[in-house]
Amino acid sequence: MKGPMGKAWPAIVIVTALAVGALVGVSLLSMGAPPSQGASARSGDDLATALEVIGVIKTHYLEPVSTVDMLAAYMRTGTINGMLKESVKDPYTRYMDAEAYKQFQIDTSGHYGGIGIYIGIQDNKLTVVAPIPGTPAAKAGLQAGDWIVEVDGRPTSEMAQEEATTLIRGPKGSTVELTVERKQKRFKVRIAREEIVVPAVSTVQLLPGQIGYVRLLQFSEDAPAEMERALSTLEQKNYRALILDLRNNPGGLLTAAIDVASLFLRDGPVVHVVGRSGERHTIEAGSVRAHPLVPTVVLVNKGSASASEILAGALQDRKVATLVGTKTFGKGLVQTVIPLGRGDALTVTTQKYQTAGGRYIGNEGIEPDVVVKVPEGDQEAPPLASGKVDLNDVQIQKAMEILTRQLAQAGGRAEGG
Repeated sequence: MKGPMGKAWPAIVIVTALAVGALVGVSLLSMGAPPSQGASARSGDDLATALEVIGVIKTHYLEPVSTVDMLAAYMRTGTINGMLKESVKDPYTRYMDAEAYKQFQIDTSGHYGGIGIYIGIQDNKLTVVAPIPGTPAAKAGLQAGDWIVEVDGRPTSEMAQEEATTLIRGPKGSTVELTVERKQKRFKVRIAREEIVVPAVSTVQLLPGQIGYVRLLQFSEDAPAEMERALSTLEQKNYRALILDLRNNPGGLLTAAIDVASLFLRDGPVVHVVGRSGERHTIEAGSVRAHPLVPTVVLVNKGSASASEILAGALQDRKVATLVGTKTFGKGLVQTVIPLGRGDALTVTTQKYQTAGGRYIGNEGIEPDVVVKVPEGDQEAPPLASGKVDLNDVQIQKAMEILTRQLAQAGGRAEGG
């Protein structure tokens, strides 16, 4: 894989999303058949593997962790993920057995089977970060911020994220029942699983006033190429301004975030990463093909996480775009996927990041330049069932208003970068 300047990225995978299953920190609960009997949520009970994991944690984890505490937690729980949950206490540092790691590698390609939902741990609750548009989860009405209380009657309060993933997975045509809490009201929903292929870019459209619209769903391996094709399509239609919709985009690969940012930024910082030593490393933009800069609005909401926050923060800090919507999720940690010795792997929080302007956003999120809340009872960034932009969407209306005004003031294309 190449970086924005054509340099090779490390062989290990660096992810910025919310967990294990395609986007670390966000499980992609849209996977295929359930794992075999040997690949249960209690996989990894082998002491030798536990010791290997402890060695990786001691070497790579962002903060110091006591070996004694990890061993004691392993003896109490009998599982590696139980050990990590009790001693490391980081929901994004998780062990993947060989089957789960294989699924992770499939997930990062953007091809899944299941219900089509991203989850994360927020306030120690299994939380919907975003449903994937057009999937069974979206059609069933699940929304960003929903708390998954039970999966097929099993409480999730003490459930590891991987265990929840395993329970929600299943073959095409089978169903899963979720108990969901939204605004202190609980309800049950039964969802039929499907085979799902999710593109990185779901919608490219030219709106009135020659305003282009692109909806980016995730930062998968294909995201930079799909985003470049989307911009090229709009250029052919002589677009004069752009709405980039990152609402309910839970993040993904750090490499993809940098490469997408490089389509908008000629040079200079995209993100700063800070490791366990406290040393800060700056990742800069650079693109083989520079796209013309036009007035841009980026739409964000509470489902915009991780890599989405890196991109939104960079464009906001570098004065390339105006952010519109509501405050983002607030995940400022970076995970590295480290293969182990038996085809298994560990996702380890190795760095925290700052936006291009030097802001830490962990647990804080990014405040948009213009706050626009949807009316009570409406859903933010609903799936585009028709494939067309809803011009009655209040956040899109505000974006068009801002861009129309900027075009009138600038007299056309913007300069800078």
